[in-house]
Amino acid sequence: MVDLAEKEMDNPTFRSDTVLSDVHLHCPSKRHLMVRLNAVGQPVFLSYFKLLWSTEDLASGKHVREVATGREDQCRSGDELCDKDRSNVKKEGEFSSEGVEALLDDDGDLEVVRRPRSASDLQAEDLLRDIACPVILMKGQEDAFEDDEQECTCSDVVKIEHTMATPLEDVGKQVWRAAFLLADYILFKRDTFRCCSVLELGGGTGITSIIMGTVAKRVYCTDVGEDLLAMCEQNVALNKPLMEPGGGEIKVKELDWLKDEFCTDPEAPYSWSEEEIADLLDHCSVIMAADVFYDDDLTDALFRTLYRITHNLRNSCTVYLALEKRLNFTLRHMDITCEAYSHFRNTLNDLENLQDGKMKYTVEPIKLDFFQFLVYERIEQL
Repeated sequence: MVDLAEKEMDNPTFRSDTVLSDVHLHCPSKRHLMVRLNAVGQPVFLSYFKLLWSTEDLASGKHVREVATGREDQCRSGDELCDKDRSNVKKEGEFSSEGVEALLDDDGDLEVVRRPRSASDLQAEDLLRDIACPVILMKGQEDAFEDDEQECTCSDVVKIEHTMATPLEDVGKQVWRAAFLLADYILFKRDTFRCCSVLELGGGTGITSIIMGTVAKRVYCTDVGEDLLAMCEQNVALNKPLMEPGGGEIKVKELDWLKDEFCTDPEAPYSWSEEEIADLLDHCSVIMAADVFYDDDLTDALFRTLYRITHNLRNSCTVYLALEKRLNFTLRHMDITCEAYSHFRNTLNDLENLQDGKMKYTVEPIKLDFFQFLVYERIEQL
């Protein structure tokens, strides 16, 4: 028994088959309503993700300068408060060596002088850290949250059905922060994407494609799995009023990175017609993907798919990739690392250095100093 235990400890393995969503930790929704169970028995929640202003304002260009100025003023006033706080702390910290003992309690422990919380800190906490707990919507209680629905209008809220916890292979059914980040950039650069034909790889719940659908002409939102694609299609239907002012169209399609061809089987749900493939290859000018770099094999498969599609496009295109750099402690390194991100960067470098007589890829980072249009926590790892 001892020998066996020692042998097993030489190569310890930790397994977990559940990935928890972070949407309930820093989510703008005050409530998540459980509306149903999906085909595999996972609870599905409906959440409202609020826009900082309506799509009518975005379409007309109204209030953009006003809101931007307001955010600058808020940042400026926050800096002034922080400077004031820092000066106060400095004054409190200017003491002689005789006064050091005053910072120790009766037991000799150090008493830390904390910086006073500024108004901007309190505002940020109110904005980002609303208490949000899942609420099960029971049969016969559909009107229990009528007030919440009345507070939200079709023009300032994205409605998304999603799950809170899934196995790793089903993480596309959850909502991740990099999707919000890419959606922010789309809204910030909406004139760049206006009337474009767009392909999203790994669209998941469809939130980024829905935001793109408010400005683009046509969006092909792709992923794999009939249950996931059905959820995505449901979300597109829920947000049709959001996209109507811009006249955008979203088509939910299957695209498996592990296969070399588009699915054209007419019997398969979410398959492609020959006309749709031709339309994509003839007109696509933007490809996007958000938070799809968490598995090295899938990262390799995505870049192969990316190369294959861009190689067949009639025109040049721009690819926008958003991700969250997730840090993990690994036994192999005995340190905090980010292996998935490192593999992504290496693969991206390989694509940029690819020697191809027809294709040339140029990689440019995007500064994350653009305005935030959706309410979420924009962490530094994005």
